[in-house]
Amino acid sequence: MIATFAQKPARLMTDTPEPPVSTEPPAAAPALLSPSAEPTALEPGAVQSPVAAPAAPKQRPPRSGKPAGRRPQPAAPASQRPPRSHPLLEKLAALYPQLFGENFLPLKRGIFQDLLAAHPQELEAAALKEAMAIHARSTRYLTVVASGLQRHDLKGQPVEDMAPEHIYQALLEVFRRRHNRTGEDLRDKLRQRIIQAFDQSGMSLADYGERMRSRDEAANAVLDAALAELATRAARDEALLRAFEASGQSVEAFANMYGMQPKLAAQALERARRPRPAAAVPAAAPADPVDEAAVEAPAAADASGDA
Repeated sequence: MIATFAQKPARLMTDTPEPPVSTEPPAAAPALLSPSAEPTALEPGAVQSPVAAPAAPKQRPPRSGKPAGRRPQPAAPASQRPPRSHPLLEKLAALYPQLFGENFLPLKRGIFQDLLAAHPQELEAAALKEAMAIHARSTRYLTVVASGLQRHDLKGQPVEDMAPEHIYQALLEVFRRRHNRTGEDLRDKLRQRIIQAFDQSGMSLADYGERMRSRDEAANAVLDAALAELATRAARDEALLRAFEASGQSVEAFANMYGMQPKLAAQALERARRPRPAAAVPAAAPADPVDEAAVEAPAAADASGDA
């Protein structure tokens, strides 16, 4: 979602084997907004949801005798930790700098097969699958998905819109990682980003709320706050539109009458005129394996960091 965002980021990225997307309520988001262990030096471990304000440290009673509780578990061997990079990613950056270079772009569904078809002698399926999963789990990639940019093909051309579910899930994951890294309470910022994502979605409030809701109650609380603000804004915009139509004034003159900035008044009037779908928008098509990996494996995603 924002502290813990893990829930359904719906599958976000590109592809490796593509499991179908279920229409049932999204599974619980990976400790994005829900409290968990203390943050680690990187972004990995789950912490208190960025949605929840950081709790005050607990005071431990003085020890007497043998310490109670379990001993700290040793860190996992390096061989068991998720890789943070992959040599094949450097090759992909050289082949497609517009997609994998300094600035990432969201990848179209089916990009995995496209890459194998374009470089049958240079790319091995298993290695490419590992590299693409790391790429899709990286914070840099999730950030561009959360921005709502369109998906792109190997030529760097936009070919399809990003599904609202994928944008929402990426938002949750990006905010969760940021909260884990800084400990900052990000609920207000996450709420504003959700409002922006809704405006871009073309969905009704009811449909958006139902589609994005998950088992993560902390994330749901931020979502509900955003939906409530949107409902209030919609009522205000409709009242403003009625007053504007009755005034017979230009937008600029009308804005001056109400002490508003003309640009903001024009935006409110445009929102009020914008039709919302009467029927529910179809659910997102099955996400690519790359996207799915990024959304459903937040722990690994944290480990991969900004790869």
